[in-house]
Amino acid sequence: MLANRQQFDADLQKLRQVLIEMGDLVKKAILDSVNSLKDSNVELAKKVIDADKEINVFEERVDDIGSRLIATQQPVATDLRRILIAFKMAGDLERMADLAVDIAKVTVRNGNQPFIKPLVDIPRMAEVVQQMTKDSITAYIEENVDLSYKMAKMDDEVDELHSEILRELFVMMAKEPKNVNQVLNLCFVSRYLERMADHATNIGESVVYLVKGTRPDLN
Repeated sequence: MLANRQQFDADLQKLRQVLIEMGDLVKKAILDSVNSLKDSNVELAKKVIDADKEINVFEERVDDIGSRLIATQQPVATDLRRILIAFKMAGDLERMADLAVDIAKVTVRNGNQPFIKPLVDIPRMAEVVQQMTKDSITAYIEENVDLSYKMAKMDDEVDELHSEILRELFVMMAKEPKNVNQVLNLCFVSRYLERMADHATNIGESVVYLVKGTRPDLN
């Protein structure tokens, strides 16, 4: 029985490590996608798009390790929740990576076209989302409920930035209708970042469920 528990703990640690590495890749994808947009760096954008395949592999690794644990160890209670939440976390992280790819595709579409305004709030949103991504993984590893609730406040900050960006862009579009395509693309980028923050907050909700057995609505 002790040997089984030691093996389970070792495999669970592997699962945690895969999620940490996956989270690092997602943070890099977010940073690179926004930097590619800000700098009109199409080559960097293409690297973000290509790197998405690697992130998908990490999600598959989480599925494989977690499924094997359930099949061979038949965990119950909190141990089972840890694995099920790992599945959900991997799904949220993978979706965040997909949204980073969507931003990179905007960079490709925009090419070297000058921006109608300096990009200030969008990079700020990206910084908050990156921190939320980091905190979501830390909250899971440490089973830190306080950090999960802190992420809800950060999500509110992202929502406020998103609203401000939309208001400003719509005013600019009304004044200069010829810029409608770029305005819409920047609106999409802001929306993608706002959705990333929601996925990070979802992970925070899962951590609260893991620790307390009830799922709050942090979004």
